[in-house]
Amino acid sequence: MKTKGIIVIALIAAAVVLYESAFVVNETELVVITQFGRIVRDPILDPGLKFKVPFIEKASFFPKNIQEWDGEPGQIPTLDKTFIWVDAFARWKIVDPVKFFQTVNNRFNAVSRLNDIIDPAVRNFITSYRLIEAVRKSNRELDTTEVGLEDQEKKPHLYVISLGREKITQGVLEQAQPKVAQFGIELVDVKIKGINYVEEVRKSVYDRMIAERKQIAEKFRSEGKGEAQKVLGQKERDLQEITSEAYRTAQEVKGKADAEAAKIYAEAYGIDPDFYSFTQTLEIYNESLNKDASLLLSTDSEFLKYFKGIPSKAK
Repeated sequence: MKTKGIIVIALIAAAVVLYESAFVVNETELVVITQFGRIVRDPILDPGLKFKVPFIEKASFFPKNIQEWDGEPGQIPTLDKTFIWVDAFARWKIVDPVKFFQTVNNRFNAVSRLNDIIDPAVRNFITSYRLIEAVRKSNRELDTTEVGLEDQEKKPHLYVISLGREKITQGVLEQAQPKVAQFGIELVDVKIKGINYVEEVRKSVYDRMIAERKQIAEKFRSEGKGEAQKVLGQKERDLQEITSEAYRTAQEVKGKADAEAAKIYAEAYGIDPDFYSFTQTLEIYNESLNKDASLLLSTDSEFLKYFKGIPSKAK
């Protein structure tokens, strides 16, 4: 009975010892083995089942994958005295777990150190250059959404960059990297997540943008009105030309018809002028003499000559 108890106790002890001595390292972890706070062997960089001296040695786990640092947005003046809010972020990783353990020891302290290093570097570069340098990355041609046309034409040198946003962030990275290397950390990159005007400047900027948009809109309206008047003027000219051409053609047709009619009349008159005079006079009688008509004429009036008798030629 005592032997069985001893065996059970031994098995339990062996299980505890095995549990305390064995541990698993996955692909995203680095491990530092310490004994009473002192590092006693090389860091474990490869994943798999690992062992340590139970109860004496301790395994400290650190992240192996890329970590994110997200800075607090801060108010920074640029070289041209424009106050802006700058929100930056960075990515970092542990490359020397021994240094990391000996200096910052955990991720929280590492982030605190990064705050002390990256924030001043960002501030230093932003204050050393104009706002346009932090906003743009190349000297491509500006459009109306970035700056007023009038300012762009009058002061083109204000919108030419010498460094640019990408080189600024690269400069921040190069300035901060040597300082974080002492903690066993490597900065992968530093980027500016957002830039905005402070509240005092934002309203005046918005008002200026609105005024510029209204100016451009008014310019387009004026050009549109000018084009409309041009089209209307062309329409009136075309209408006058068409009307004149139609009137000229109608007059030509009418003139030809009148000439043809006059020719026919002349030919008719030439055949028997007295008969024509007789028929025309009868038409005049028919139009002027009716039951209500009253005429007072001399008996030798030319108008009544056919009442006296038909001339010999008309017979």
